Amino acid sequence: MSHSTVPRTDTEAEVKKKLPKARGGDPQAPRKPAAGKLSLRLRFRRDRVLLLMTLPAVVLLLVFNYVPILGNVVAFQEYDPYLSDNGVVSILHSPWVGLENFQRIFEDSAFWNAVRNTLVLFVLQLLLYFPIPILLALLINSVVRPRVRAVSQAILYLPHFFSWVLVVAVFQQLLGGAGLLSQLLRQHGYDGLDIMTDPETFKFLITAQSVWKDAGWGIIVFLAALASVSPDLYEAAAMDGAGRWRRMWHVTLPALRPVVALLLVLRVGDALTVGFEQILLQRDAVGPGAAEVLDTFVWWNGVRNQDFGYAAAAGLVKGVISLGLVLAANKVAHLMGEQGVYKK
Repeated sequence: MSHSTVPRTDTEAEVKKKLPKARGGDPQAPRKPAAGKLSLRLRFRRDRVLLLMTLPAVVLLLVFNYVPILGNVVAFQEYDPYLSDNGVVSILHSPWVGLENFQRIFEDSAFWNAVRNTLVLFVLQLLLYFPIPILLALLINSVVRPRVRAVSQAILYLPHFFSWVLVVAVFQQLLGGAGLLSQLLRQHGYDGLDIMTDPETFKFLITAQSVWKDAGWGIIVFLAALASVSPDLYEAAAMDGAGRWRRMWHVTLPALRPVVALLLVLRVGDALTVGFEQILLQRDAVGPGAAEVLDTFVWWNGVRNQDFGYAAAAGLVKGVISLGLVLAANKVAHLMGEQGVYKK
C-alpha cells in the first residue's frame, strides 16, 4: 500500500474538519471589522476636528443653496410677496395655478429666443473658450526659463480678478464707437466701427470677453495637472526617438485627459449659465433679441416685471435641463474611460 493511500488517524481528520471553522468562525457570531477598516464611531472620533472645520461651510451650503430650493414651489402658484411681510406666509396664502406657468413658458416666443441665444453662446464658448486655456498651458509649460514662465502666468491670470464692469469698460474703450479701433480707422480714412452695439457680433464679443477674463484661471488648473506628470515618461519617450510633438501627443495630452473630462462635464452642466452679470450690463446696448439669455429672462420677468411664479417656472425648467446635461456628459466621460464628476 502506497503512502498516499494510508488512512489518516482520527486526530488528523478532526483537525481537518475544524480548519474551516477556525478560519471563518461561527456564521452566527458577530462579524468583526475587516483589517484596515474602522467602524463609523471610530472614524467619527478620528476625524471630528476635520468635521468641525467643515461644519461652517456645510451650514452655508444648506442655507444659501439647498433651503432656497424649497422656494421653487412658487412656480406652481400665482405668487404675491405683498400678502404678508413673512415670505413663508405669502407662499402659503398665494393661489395655486398648477402647470399654468409652465404652459405660458412653452408658448412664449421670448423664452425660446432666450433658449436659442443661450445655446449659441454655450457652443461658441465651448469651441472657442474651452481649448484656449489648454493651449496656453501647454505653451507656458514648454518655456524653459522659470522666470519667464512665472511672469507669463501672472499676466494671463490678472484679468480674472477684474469685475465685469471693468472688463466691459475696457472693451468699450477699445471696440466702442468712440474707442481706439474706431479712431484709428477714421484717421486712415475708413468708417468707424461700433462692435459693442452690433447684434450680429455680440455673441463673439461675449466669448472674447470670457476668454480674456477667465482663461488664466483655466491655465492654472491645467498647469497643475501637467506638474504631476513624471519626467521619466518624457525621458523614456525621448530615448525611444519621440520628438517634441510626439511627446506632447503621447505623454502630455493623456495626462490632461482626466482633468479635461472633468472640466468638460462641469462646463456642460453650466451650459445654460453663460454669464448673467456680463450680459445684463450689455443687454440694452444690443437689445433683448440678441442678448436675452435664460438668466436675464428670469431676472427681467421676476425682478423687473414682478411675475415671480412665471420666472420661477423658467428657472426650474433651466435647472432640470442642466441636470440632464450633467448626467449625459458624465455618462459620456464614463464611456471614454474617465471618472467624470462621480464614479459608476
